Amino acid sequence: MAGIYIHIPFCKQACNYCNFHFSTSLHYKNDLLKAILLEIKMQQYFLENEKIETIYFGGGSPSILETDEVKRIIEVIYNNYNVGDLKEVTLEANPDDLSGQKIKELKNTVINRFSIGVQSFFDEDLIWMNRVHNSQQADRAIKTAQDAGFHNLTIDLIYGIPTLSNGNWIKNLSKALDLQVPHISAYALTVEEKTPLHKMISKHEKENVDEKRSAAQMIMLIETLISNDFEHYEISNFAKFNQYALHNTNYWKGEKYLGIGPSAHSFNGNERRWNVSNNQQYFQGIFSNKSIFENEILSAKDQFNEWLMTGLRTQWGCDLTVAKMKFDESWIKEILQDAEPYFNAKKMMQLENKLILTNEGKLIADRIISDLMIVK
Repeated sequence: MAGIYIHIPFCKQACNYCNFHFSTSLHYKNDLLKAILLEIKMQQYFLENEKIETIYFGGGSPSILETDEVKRIIEVIYNNYNVGDLKEVTLEANPDDLSGQKIKELKNTVINRFSIGVQSFFDEDLIWMNRVHNSQQADRAIKTAQDAGFHNLTIDLIYGIPTLSNGNWIKNLSKALDLQVPHISAYALTVEEKTPLHKMISKHEKENVDEKRSAAQMIMLIETLISNDFEHYEISNFAKFNQYALHNTNYWKGEKYLGIGPSAHSFNGNERRWNVSNNQQYFQGIFSNKSIFENEILSAKDQFNEWLMTGLRTQWGCDLTVAKMKFDESWIKEILQDAEPYFNAKKMMQLENKLILTNEGKLIADRIISDLMIVK
């Protein structure tokens, strides 16, 4: 089974921490949407007629699209791909875009899941991050979606914000639990280079992230959600039983996916591609039938490192039995040797021949994965 990701690179306002590709100008919106429809047709061969199981509208803010524009994109996918019974069609949405009328319109499409960018239920945090919505809009968007019959919801939350106390972080989690949201994605605030936030911190205009408080809030997150019957199935993702994000889970399990739109990434098992991160270059390239992506063919070692990186992020871990059938056994011996210090420090464990991170290990997941990767 495969998935299709559609990148809509438009936002009403720039969040100061965001390093994704987006534009706050809608000047080229029509050109870009025409190019997206063309790219969908042009890239049919990439997934080798694999059945499409999930579609994900990401961004940017895809909720900025008109419902008819969403329908047209989905129609072109149906007309050009092997689409069976779609299990999940997600639309990322800002709370301020989800009016009652918009939700009602989207209910008449194949969209069956919203990913709502709440980030925080406290206005002081939203203002600090330069979010376009407020806390009341977040609360209302979730309840309105549920009242309309959208029960397959996920919300994004961010911790480690300098304005976010530990007490308010717990209140954020309690609010999400009270709203009975079945899936929560929670991310540590990261200061990325070339973002407005990075510049403001460099100029001492904003307080930097306190890494110790951020780590403490991650532990609070894990303990709170697990005690309320959520599964911590991926480093940043928590779900009630069988409410996993299917599209993203397929990423972590190494399934094929096609990315459409500027900056979108694609993977078919052997090849990885990434589209140009420039709106004009993207649609001009599509219209003139020029290449709009770079690519790499993955070696066996690349595929092994990919398996390691994605598997260790999940509750299912890295299955060594499967790896022995696919990869050089010397690589497995090497990572087991390199993992020994993390076993001893109780940051990793080997359970039923699977390598799995402990809660403490999840705090330094990137470091562990980097240390275990095969580089020679």
